[in-house]
Amino acid sequence: MKVLTFADRAGMGAAAASDIAHALRERLARQEGVRVIFASAPSQTSMIEQLRAMPGIDWSRVTAFHMDEFIGLAPDAPQRFGHWLDLHIFNALPLAAAHRIDPGADPEAEARRYAALLNEAPIDFVCLGIGVNGHIAFNDPPIADFEDALDVKLVELDAVCRQQQYDDGGFDSLEAVPRTALSLTIPRLLRADRLFCIVPGAHKRDAVHGALHGPLSTACPASILRGHGNCTLYLDKEADPDA
Repeated sequence: MKVLTFADRAGMGAAAASDIAHALRERLARQEGVRVIFASAPSQTSMIEQLRAMPGIDWSRVTAFHMDEFIGLAPDAPQRFGHWLDLHIFNALPLAAAHRIDPGADPEAEARRYAALLNEAPIDFVCLGIGVNGHIAFNDPPIADFEDALDVKLVELDAVCRQQQYDDGGFDSLEAVPRTALSLTIPRLLRADRLFCIVPGAHKRDAVHGALHGPLSTACPASILRGHGNCTLYLDKEADPDA
């Protein structure tokens, strides 16, 4: 795994956006369309804002997906990750298509529907982060499975993950944070051709240390990124345990 560290969040976001833009241009020059999975979290904002401004990307040939969504929130709840993606990506760019996860009244059926959409063609790129507990998407340590047979599944969020959602400022109380979600699984994410992992902040330092230096274990799900072969990790200095 290639690891790049920058002085601050803005520099990290600029470098990641530049690399993603280059990869998009290069891929679009040799194939009809590109399929990208985006994380939805404050950690991604700097990169996304700068990626939107990058020139020379034919967004009309890019199909976008998101990787996880809370269960049990009202369709118009501002905390839904789909709304974050609408604001920052899906409605801000002239995409070929934007596929949203909508758990609705039957999350299991939605998991199957979304998995089928993902499997219609290869996924080119994933833009992701790492959670405080080392999760990728909503694959928290208690339920993370490196050999998961599913592509999208219903998951229970652990206490550290729910605390992070509250600390990120989206919810008025910890009790208001949903306890379940739909999430892409780890094998589904790893089947993408290239991963861009953007992780700022001192609160992520321990998780990054586990991802880089700890055992390959679901105790830190992000440790599996070391084995992907085409993953770049972008850190600011606060998140880098070796800085």
